Amino acid sequence: MTQLHRRQFVRQSAGYALVVPLGGALAVSADNAPRRIKVGQIGVGHAHANKLAVYRQSSDYEVVGLAESDPQLRAAAEKEPAFQGLPWMTQEQLLNRSDLEVVLVETRVTDLLNVAEACVAAGKHIHLDKPAGRSLPQFRRLLAEAERKKLLVQMGYMYRYNPGVRLLRELLSQGWLGDLFELHAVMSKVVPPADRARLVTQGCSMMFELGCHLIDLIVGILGKPNDVASFAQHVSSTPDTLLDNTLAVLTYPRALVTVKSSAVEVDGGKRRHFVICGTEGTFHIQPLDDPGARVTLSQSRGKYHQGEQDIRFPKYTRYIDDAADMAKILRGEKAADFSYEHDLTVQETVLRACDWKLD
Repeated sequence: MTQLHRRQFVRQSAGYALVVPLGGALAVSADNAPRRIKVGQIGVGHAHANKLAVYRQSSDYEVVGLAESDPQLRAAAEKEPAFQGLPWMTQEQLLNRSDLEVVLVETRVTDLLNVAEACVAAGKHIHLDKPAGRSLPQFRRLLAEAERKKLLVQMGYMYRYNPGVRLLRELLSQGWLGDLFELHAVMSKVVPPADRARLVTQGCSMMFELGCHLIDLIVGILGKPNDVASFAQHVSSTPDTLLDNTLAVLTYPRALVTVKSSAVEVDGGKRRHFVICGTEGTFHIQPLDDPGARVTLSQSRGKYHQGEQDIRFPKYTRYIDDAADMAKILRGEKAADFSYEHDLTVQETVLRACDWKLD
């Protein structure tokens, strides 16, 4: 990476660390142990709603309540371990709790932004699952209000704290991969008919449903693309309208990026990967959900030798690091790693990758 490109990456990464004193700084208990953060959840209709189990198991949090207005969704959720034994209440009852500090917004995608706005209006920090709806103006309004109130909006993109991604960021910050010119990312699986029907009802495509996770990483590395081209097909024999074979090409001044996501790849989880190429090296993470990395360098760098080497990481469980990071932010121990501006750029890029309107 040239000195200029390295400075741009470091500056951009530092820009994520938004030094804003978030509202409602959390106190410590009398014995100097951090007080447990009171968290609630609204909605169980999101595919990742059962992440509440992570917060129930964390010593950083106390789960005080759960809301779901759809009786069928609630009935199904009551049978799942992640939700059993918790007090159910209405959204209004939950948000009216003066001791509630943060809300996990885990509704159907179509309801995410409306519920998130209600949480911010009530003065609550939020973890907002992905993707951030289809209305960019509404998401922009939400972020502006959260920033005005000094409230955290943590997006639910599940690879931000992936150890392979963290190592990649470390190598990029050192400039060890040289000038970046190519990035290729794939995230696919086989989506069963019932889930396909849910995605169609919520107006999703596979780029919107899965590709958004990859776009979050790409924007974090390269920033806002100059141009985005979208390609989408329906290739399954399933009689629905889901765009289940999707591709986006993102163009940067000196780099080309491809993002691929489908709903029909057999055992697609094993081939989920993120590959970035620079003039001094290549970094390949695969599979993303149980990460291993292959690093190829033009010369020895730090503890990494010239040529190809494989790196394995400890077993990684999603959302544990996200929850831990949120606790540190809310206690004032660190700044947020991802700015409001970053999240807005990601959402704009996701919508462009789906060829959907921005206004």
